[in-house]
Formats: sequence, C-alpha cells, structure tokens
Amino acid sequence: MLQILGMIGANMLSLPGILGLAFGMMTRKWGFAALGGALIGLLEALLFAKFDFSQIDAIEMVISILIGIIACLVGCAIRRKGVLI
Repeated sequence: MLQILGMIGANMLSLPGILGLAFGMMTRKWGFAALGGALIGLLEALLFAKFDFSQIDAIEMVISILIGIIACLVGCAIRRKGVLI
C-alpha cells in the first residue's frame, strides 16, 4: 500500500505531474489535453525504464498515464477558467 502511494506521489511531482500541467495549460481542448497527458505519462514510464518494456510494471505504467491525464486536464481547466475571469 505504501509503495503504491509513494508511486502516486512521485508521479505527481515528477514529469507526468509537472509537464502534464504545463502542457494542459497550453491548450483549451479537453481531448487534446487528455491525449497529451497519456503520452507524457507513457514517455515518462519508458524513459525511466530505459525504453525497455520488460522493465516496466503494469501498475506503474497505468498510474503514470493516469497522473499525466489528470494533470493535463487540470492545466486545461486552469486555462479555460482563466479566460473567463
């Protein structure tokens, strides 16, 4: 349980969280932001596994992709809300 929570926290503070938020703030389209977040999460998992799929746990990849999607959608929401104010 602690390993999963640590993995979620590390992904929020690592590439999927920070880069996802920044990428999401560059677009106003929800679908594009979600797709970009998924790609960022996948690339982060592959980058830290040295581009070898056998080194990646399935749960690690899923968490990384989900954090990337959520971060991009939050960035997109910030961008859309900022336009309305």
